[in-house]
Amino acid sequence: MALQLENVTKRFGNFTAVDHLNLKIEKGTMYGFLGANGAGKTTTFRMILGLLNANEGQIAWNGKTISYATSPEIGYLPEERGLYPKMKVEEQLIFLGELRGMNKADAKRAIDQWLERFEVPQYKNKKVEELSKGNQQKIQVIAALMHDPKLLILDEPFSGLDPVNVEMLKKAIIDFRNNGATILFSSHRMDHVEELCEELSIIHKGKQIVSGSLRDVKRSFGRQNVRIRSDYDLTNLDRIRGILSVAHSVEGAVFQIEEEDVANELLTAALKEGPIRHFEIEEPSLQDIFIAKVGKEHA
Repeated sequence: MALQLENVTKRFGNFTAVDHLNLKIEKGTMYGFLGANGAGKTTTFRMILGLLNANEGQIAWNGKTISYATSPEIGYLPEERGLYPKMKVEEQLIFLGELRGMNKADAKRAIDQWLERFEVPQYKNKKVEELSKGNQQKIQVIAALMHDPKLLILDEPFSGLDPVNVEMLKKAIIDFRNNGATILFSSHRMDHVEELCEELSIIHKGKQIVSGSLRDVKRSFGRQNVRIRSDYDLTNLDRIRGILSVAHSVEGAVFQIEEEDVANELLTAALKEGPIRHFEIEEPSLQDIFIAKVGKEHA
């Protein structure tokens, strides 16, 4: 097991931020770590990195505690950005690379490659404060990746990026995973986690409430969505027994159900209203599961 947390607990006074958390992440796995704001995600990342000490439990990376000695193996993208605004991009990245054990020549080579890959070579000699938020985020990502870490911890890596740059970063993360890196990341975007992660955990108020492979988490949820697109009013269908929730839109409606028999009733009733353009029974999305488990007030 590359990264293992056993019964990890962190308290701040009387407040328990992380409560007996267990994670087992295999080498080369992309693992999604989900939770609402204040659920304990960032506190967990800081404990893994040794920036905070756990009150209870054990954390091991390849059987060792993460320390300054292991820092060349680790890449960390914090949620709160930590760049020096007055420093030039290249100077800053060389400094951060050297902290991770790189020599200056290797750091410069890596910086040029990554600036080119992220399509921002023109910012090499600019001060960080002169860059847009999205481009500052790219520089922060380069700082986490440039020393070729074997464990990547990414806290909200896609925040501040437009869709084109999100795809660019996703590809870089997938390349790292394909080269054997272990990646743990948090995101508020459930679709990103669904697309990238083989395994995931959802934590709520410090407690782990869901964990496992994406496939198993979806199967164990026991609900499905029925999507119907129609040019006719489908609000009469809301009365059918067995519907857990419904969301209407200009195109039609999505009904959440537990029993498949309800899907047949929905189809029959929809056809009585008029022709339909689309009918599909879908597995639940991670968004559905998150809302059901954590509560709509956090979604």
